[in-house]
Amino acid sequence: MIRIEAWAIMNLELKDMHILDRTREPAPEDVGYSFALDELLGRQTGNGGPAACHLWRHPRAFVIGSKDSRLPGAADAVKWLERQGYSVLLRNSGGAAVPLDQGVVNVSLILPIDARIPQRFHADFERMYSLIRRTLSAYGCEVTRGEVAGSYCPGDYDLRVDGLKFCGIAQRRQVRAMIIQAFVIVDGSGSERAELVKAFYDRAGVGTEPDDYPFVRPEVMTSLQERGIAGVEGAEAFTEAIIRHLRERLPEYATAASFHPLRLPERATIEESCRLLRQRYPLPR
Repeated sequence: MIRIEAWAIMNLELKDMHILDRTREPAPEDVGYSFALDELLGRQTGNGGPAACHLWRHPRAFVIGSKDSRLPGAADAVKWLERQGYSVLLRNSGGAAVPLDQGVVNVSLILPIDARIPQRFHADFERMYSLIRRTLSAYGCEVTRGEVAGSYCPGDYDLRVDGLKFCGIAQRRQVRAMIIQAFVIVDGSGSERAELVKAFYDRAGVGTEPDDYPFVRPEVMTSLQERGIAGVEGAEAFTEAIIRHLRERLPEYATAASFHPLRLPERATIEESCRLLRQRYPLPR
């Protein structure tokens, strides 16, 4: 089931935003499908269409970064993952290796770029940080940011609860739109997912120097479930919390008539975009 809603997001300095919830939709086999959909929605936004918040999940996927793909053992590591049934993708945004499953909710903010306004790289990350921090604050959860040493896909915008990482943020920029992507570990074990990432790097990084890839310490990763945050138990509950937070930011004077329509691309169009994405960013073989 796909749900599309439209809400005004004043704190993002936007006139309107559509919410595209695909978390209950049976996931396409190829994880690249959701990244391709982000690309197509970004072009629509950049051409004067609405901003969007795209929420989705994938049952069994592993996304790697461009630096990961250049490790000497990357091809063997990718084959090892594929033999276990993972859909593996070389992402077109920043960041490093991340495992995805039904307990991970992916949040994409797809926003227009205004050429008249100076672009600040970190301001875009702040928008995603603000969305997740404010959503979880309603449940008594204090979220902070800052790199967590030993986490997978590390960066300045690691999001933390109790000092442990549960979310990472990456960004993809088009000519007239930006796509800010976050993975949020909601259910299950953060450390078990980190063990998978560590095993990937153990294979991919054979023969390299220790600083050539992230040194993963599984104990620094967590999930919202493990932190015991009441009210967002489970991926569906977290998704609803995000949507509820966006709804609450709708001014009373806004009406559906004020929104630009969101045109969801046809499945064949998304699949073709996915094929081109994989062609442009091929996995190491």
